[in-house]
Amino acid sequence: MQDFAALIRAVPDFPSPGVMFRDVTPLLADAGAFARCIDALAEPWQGSGVQAVGGIEARGFIFGAALAQKLHAGFVPLRKPGKLPPPVVSVDYQLEYGSDRLQAQRDALKPGERVLLVDDVLATGGTLAAARLLVEQLGAELVGASVVIELPGLQGRDRWRGDKPLHSLLRY
Repeated sequence: MQDFAALIRAVPDFPSPGVMFRDVTPLLADAGAFARCIDALAEPWQGSGVQAVGGIEARGFIFGAALAQKLHAGFVPLRKPGKLPPPVVSVDYQLEYGSDRLQAQRDALKPGERVLLVDDVLATGGTLAAARLLVEQLGAELVGASVVIELPGLQGRDRWRGDKPLHSLLRY
């Protein structure tokens, strides 16, 4: 994990004052480290019957698509408003630095389909909680979630109901 951590860049006051943004683009640029990162994200879910990976916009798309490939599962993009053709299901949520909405196409998941959520960073937990609500509204079965980076000081894990596993690779 240390080789991953060395490739995460801290950017102070982005996107707003007081926020310490964790930039994963150096990790993505290193093919070997990115492959090892995907292997580490996949490891706890091997044999769990994941049928779809829900990747959260935007960097969750990158990790989610690669993870879906690794797990032999489909990929479902969970997007910000106005990016998916209707009909969509929406959930509003709070961010560390504002509010937003997350959407999925109404037919993106089948009832009972086993879904793993993926994002790059778990901060306050609002985005991941919204993604969970989308999966539940669509009638799919949530298996759990994986994030590359968890920021424990923002207590995002507290917003995750404890009945499903939440796996993080790095904590800052």
